[in-house]
Amino acid sequence: MKLWAGRFQKETDTLVNDFNSSIQFDARMYREDITGSMAHAAMLGRQGIIEPSEAAAIIEGLKAILADIEAGAVEFSVDNEDIHMNIETLLTARIGDTGKRLHTARSRNDQVALDIRLYLKKEIKVIIGQVLDLMQTLVRKAEANRHSYMPGYTHLQRAQPTTFAHYMMAYANMFRRDVTRLEDCLERMDEMPLGSGALAGTTYPIDRQSVADELGFARITQNSLDGVSDRDFAIEFLSACSLLMMHLSRFSEEVILWCSWEFRFAELDDAYSTGSSIMPQKKNPDVAELVRGKTGRVYGSLITLLTVMKSLPLAYNKDMQEDKEPLFDTIDTVEQCLPVFTAMIDTLTVKPKQMAKAASEGFINATDCADYLVRKGLPFRDAYMIVGRLVHQCIRTGESLDTMALKDFRAISSLFDEDIYTALELRTCVEERKVPGGPSYEAVTSQIAYIQDFINARK
Repeated sequence: MKLWAGRFQKETDTLVNDFNSSIQFDARMYREDITGSMAHAAMLGRQGIIEPSEAAAIIEGLKAILADIEAGAVEFSVDNEDIHMNIETLLTARIGDTGKRLHTARSRNDQVALDIRLYLKKEIKVIIGQVLDLMQTLVRKAEANRHSYMPGYTHLQRAQPTTFAHYMMAYANMFRRDVTRLEDCLERMDEMPLGSGALAGTTYPIDRQSVADELGFARITQNSLDGVSDRDFAIEFLSACSLLMMHLSRFSEEVILWCSWEFRFAELDDAYSTGSSIMPQKKNPDVAELVRGKTGRVYGSLITLLTVMKSLPLAYNKDMQEDKEPLFDTIDTVEQCLPVFTAMIDTLTVKPKQMAKAASEGFINATDCADYLVRKGLPFRDAYMIVGRLVHQCIRTGESLDTMALKDFRAISSLFDEDIYTALELRTCVEERKVPGGPSYEAVTSQIAYIQDFINARK
């Protein structure tokens, strides 16, 4: 008989039973459910709501169930619907009527709200750790490539020279923001909802703060209606993960381009690429492509939960059972993507010569040529027009700005002198960009130190 079956005269139809059950996916929260129940039972005993001996028996029974679950000795039942009722049923079967006292002063509504928060708090810390590992890998790559010059792009057209280290720090800063978003999300969800009951709290003299302290929450929720119906924290988590996956996806696209024969800026390690079933020459960036593809999955989870919650009246509705699968799928996806992506980047072979060759083509020093004229006293817009004419002439004659004769420079502007060739060198173009945030060795070294300090503060 179901624990809630008192007013029902018929057994639940098998179709409804299967449709209603969530044990097939919420079983993963068994530890959180048991941990929350032990804290609740201890509080009930301290407050004299149940006998201290009963609280002790409940806690010992729950500890034994936890040990058996982790030993693989427990089989959950669909008839008991969810992880909460499965554990309570197991407890009562083991310790008798005392087990029935566990649910005093609480509802499954505040119980599940507690379990989800406990579970997400744990997993956010795992994800943050994985992102920090990726950032540490980017720091190492940047330190080794501060003089690895390459083209920077806008509109996927060669634009201005930069370095591979500068690129790595760009992504490191994206991931830095992802960490802070997850930290913000964690801070906001750090509220303990147990004690909200079904929606209106309880008449029992419970001590919510002591339970919050025991479970490691910063504070308790301030409104019982909100405590059981809030899923903002879950949506915010999915939003933060969507942004994280978007950054991984953009980075994946770069890796795919860099490792193509058209770019050849880098090469994937054999252990992090695959071959073709019929083309023996192929080396495919499957890891990067899968990360890019799985990003859509996480976006889908965010939209799913936003849609579930968009028109629900207060307080709890069964629709909210649909929060767990998108949450769990997102956690699994992100935690699978981050380590393999980090290892792929860590083992990536950078090809500085190929990158420098590309950076010497496409007139990416044109802005530096214009800046040269500005330093000679010419307004930038006039300098821009002059360099545009120079580029047009080079295209027509098959030259580059670096190879153009000085007389040809001077034919367009008398401000050009021998020092134009030094100004147009790739090294000069990069190393003169010393502004904070820029690609010079000095500027990137500061960026690396900033990211390293950020990592160290959290490790």
